Amino acid sequence: MASSSLPYFPFFSFLLSISALYAGTSFRPDALVIPVSKDASTLQYLTTINQRTPLVPLKLVVDLGGQFLWVDCGRNYVSSSYRPARCRSAQCSLARASGCGECFSVAGPGCNNYWDGSFDMEGRNYGSLFWNGGYTIGMVAILLKSLFPDNTVTRIGTGGELAQDVSFKSTDGSNPGRVVSVSKFIFSCSSAFLLEGLAGGVVGMAGLGRTKIGLPSQLASAFSFHRKFAICLSSSTAAYGAVFFGGGPYRMLPGIDASQSLTYTPLFINPVSTASVYSGDEPSAEYFIGVKSVKINRKTIKFDKSLLSIDKEGVGGTKISTVNPYTVLDSSIYKAFTKAFIKAAAIMNITRAAAVAPFDVCFISKNVHSTRVGPSVPSIDLVLQNESVVWRIVGANSMVYISDKVLCLGFVDGGVNPRTSIVIGGKQLEDNLLQFDIATSKLGFSSSLLFRRTTCANFNFTSNP
Repeated sequence: MASSSLPYFPFFSFLLSISALYAGTSFRPDALVIPVSKDASTLQYLTTINQRTPLVPLKLVVDLGGQFLWVDCGRNYVSSSYRPARCRSAQCSLARASGCGECFSVAGPGCNNYWDGSFDMEGRNYGSLFWNGGYTIGMVAILLKSLFPDNTVTRIGTGGELAQDVSFKSTDGSNPGRVVSVSKFIFSCSSAFLLEGLAGGVVGMAGLGRTKIGLPSQLASAFSFHRKFAICLSSSTAAYGAVFFGGGPYRMLPGIDASQSLTYTPLFINPVSTASVYSGDEPSAEYFIGVKSVKINRKTIKFDKSLLSIDKEGVGGTKISTVNPYTVLDSSIYKAFTKAFIKAAAIMNITRAAAVAPFDVCFISKNVHSTRVGPSVPSIDLVLQNESVVWRIVGANSMVYISDKVLCLGFVDGGVNPRTSIVIGGKQLEDNLLQFDIATSKLGFSSSLLFRRTTCANFNFTSNP
């Protein structure tokens, strides 16, 4: 796995120490919050949740479009409350997983068999486990469906067993509150090899995607709050951002409710899954928005606008991602975009510098002035359903600091005919509040909170109400 410099703050020890205190109460929160940090080495966004009995803090990569929570159960998994899901159970149905496999490894978390008289298509009787750690490719060919944990960083998927147990921190919108438990929270086990490419110490991924077993939907169901959540990613590797489950407010120091500055745009469903492994009838769990055009310094750039629509094969469109560190553009869009940006920068007397991988477009910082919203460079506008609905990307989100002398444009070339034409990456999301309303299929976005003199690091994780 990649190395990580993620700090371990006392907050997590505090969370652990009071988990048992409220586990048996009927306390029902209005919203939940988990802290999110940025790993300096991989630029992945990480969180920690509690799982198992006794409780163990697990470090996870936050995956906005991930289908569900998955963890490595193959190493040091000890829990008296682990419950695998039986084949054709309600949990399997909720997970859209009707396929069953048989495990040939040592029995334990991630490898359990239940004999229920099930038969495959050739009439042979198999155990009824949802998935196993040692199934063969031949068995996968026989089975109709399975659940596939997906490392969306390396684009590798595998099979995994269903199980349960998780804890979260409640919030009143201003401070963290009590720890709450979800005794039947569905997640998937996976094998250690799926952790390749993830930050050091990470044991899985927390999927926030629009599925029935994604974290937002399961938590909303467990606590009867709105099926919506919000992310606010910090640009600093030394401070926390947050993911909020449920409605607002989302109060940042000094007393600013970031939900009051949201603009709304529809979320769209890609009818074809974008996961590494999937069955043919699954829609994508990721969040797509309807970008109509792109402007540099309020001037529309020219490219084939059909790339902004999702076709019947699920190709094209614009999605939002927390696993891509920078925005990725289809090559033809990228060429038009960078050409327009370079031209606008030249008008501002900003001088080009040599490219610094992975960036092609870099500038000498000498003539770039600093402002409250980052370097003074050409503005980037994503025009949504009409000309008055605009997601503005300012210098703090468009430029990457390389050295005292060089800044680079934080957008990369995604090649010719990529699956998705525009993937809005983590750098462009930082210090922006994004609220995903799954029930109404609507995105609320703030653009940069720096305009309001606050940041995503300003949620108060240090005290209770």
